[in-house]
Amino acid sequence: MSEMTTQILEESLGKTVLVRLKGGKGLRGKLGGFDQHLNLVLEDTDDISDPENVKKLGVIIVRGDNVIIISPPPR
Repeated sequence: MSEMTTQILEESLGKTVLVRLKGGKGLRGKLGGFDQHLNLVLEDTDDISDPENVKKLGVIIVRGDNVIIISPPPR
């Protein structure tokens, strides 16, 4: 993971991020932590794959090899 990626993720800790996963699933949650493999801890997580039917997931751990995109909050 590049230094820039680490810096952006560190700045996003405690803030809401959008995560796109393999298979088309979308998540929105507060970034609680991450590691060098891009494993993520998301808090207050919502499954936003279907905007008509948003599901509350709570605290989850996302395995880094399933992550396609992480969208940090606006600066």
